[in-house]
Amino acid sequence: MAEIYKPGDEVPNSGIYKVVHDNVHTEPHEVTCIKGNRFPPCNHCGKHPQFTLVRAAWHINNHPSFK
Repeated sequence: MAEIYKPGDEVPNSGIYKVVHDNVHTEPHEVTCIKGNRFPPCNHCGKHPQFTLVRAAWHINNHPSFK
């Protein structure tokens, strides 16, 4: 079972996250999030969104080949 993150939680891994909002204003979609940032609230449904990691990926600034 994938771990679910909420707005305000720290992003544990850079990568692509699926976002599920309330069912009123938008369908689920994917976003890129960067490790160490915080998951943001939605402009419409506030703290309702849930984020789950779809695919982790290195942020180029943190990859050992590009330092």
